[in-house]
Amino acid sequence: MTTAASNRTTDPTSDDLDVPSVTARHFGLAVVALAMGGFAIGTTEFVTMGLLPQISRGVDVSIPTGGHVISAYAVGVVVGAPLLAFLGARLPRRALLVALMAAFAVGNGVSALATSYEQLMLARFAAGLPHGAYFGVASLVAASMARPSRKGRAVSQVMLGLSVANVVGVPAATLLGQELGWRAAFWAAAGLAVVTLGLVAWFVPSCPGDAEASGRRELSAFKVPQVWLTLLAGAVGFGGMFAVYTYIAPVVTDVSGLGERSVPVYLLFFGLGMVVGTWVAGIMADWSIFRSLIIGGVGMAATMLLFWATAPYGWAALPVVFLITVLGSVLVVNLQLRLMDVAGDAQTLGAAMNHASLNVANALGAWLGGVVIASGYGLRAPALVGLVLSLAGVVILLISARLHVRGRTVTGS
Repeated sequence: MTTAASNRTTDPTSDDLDVPSVTARHFGLAVVALAMGGFAIGTTEFVTMGLLPQISRGVDVSIPTGGHVISAYAVGVVVGAPLLAFLGARLPRRALLVALMAAFAVGNGVSALATSYEQLMLARFAAGLPHGAYFGVASLVAASMARPSRKGRAVSQVMLGLSVANVVGVPAATLLGQELGWRAAFWAAAGLAVVTLGLVAWFVPSCPGDAEASGRRELSAFKVPQVWLTLLAGAVGFGGMFAVYTYIAPVVTDVSGLGERSVPVYLLFFGLGMVVGTWVAGIMADWSIFRSLIIGGVGMAATMLLFWATAPYGWAALPVVFLITVLGSVLVVNLQLRLMDVAGDAQTLGAAMNHASLNVANALGAWLGGVVIASGYGLRAPALVGLVLSLAGVVILLISARLHVRGRTVTGS
């Protein structure tokens, strides 16, 4: 039996009526409300990196040990995405979004109050729990409010909040933390979550949960090979971007020969690339999700090689960094949409798992980049790691396509 939920996430070309399944009084404001949650999440996720020295001193640990605070948040995302999606699939989606933002606000507030390293680790883990589920449910709500032919653009506009956070939220929160203490940054994130909570409650229309959802049905997503292949493509293919992003500061100063003040400029271009790429990704998704994934993966591989070649030449690598994140964002948005398509009836769990996959990519790319640097291959070597990971992601996607075609041939469809 095909449910209404699955009909909302099929290819737009198969819809007989190009009308939304949920009507919003103010579509634009509803999308802004959903994107605000992404802005809050992106701000707290990445500001920890900018304030790591201050945070480490604040809880009396070394910087390498303090870095585990970032890992604790990522683990929270990986654990929380399937768990909260599993538990919340039947709940009304607007109410679930409000609850997730409330939990996110509490997690950041407790982070700001932490007085020891152990308390901060637990608080960051708790703050990460709602991350993946929020993006998954918000994407489903955005898709339901949009005409099927514009579903990709609606989802990309929600994800735009995360991209804008890297341009505006993270620098502002970092400056706030430097001036008023690192705890102020987490209080700011908690405040953004409360604002999001109010906006979602006011502007997002009532969206019923899936009344037919059950634990067994949600877990059925993990029985679908295409779900695993899509998650693997994200965990491996997007790891390429993190292999470069993690070590961008020493590359800029030690390889490109630029001063420390050049690092924020590079980070700004990373953020601008995310914004542009997320917007372009929505347009491309409405053309073809799978072709967009291939373009994103192959393009990332090519720009990784270009970054390796241009890194020694000062500012020459700056536009390449922009292109890397444009293509990476195309990959992220379309992975989200593909998971929504291939998860079948397990819509909530499938949509939520994308960010769990991306956090695995974060850990994998950073780890492999560190391995090649520690092995003596130099600071440019992570770009080549990124190239290999990007191409590996493309190979996984091609395997997915092959299995899909074979499945259609066997069933005669």
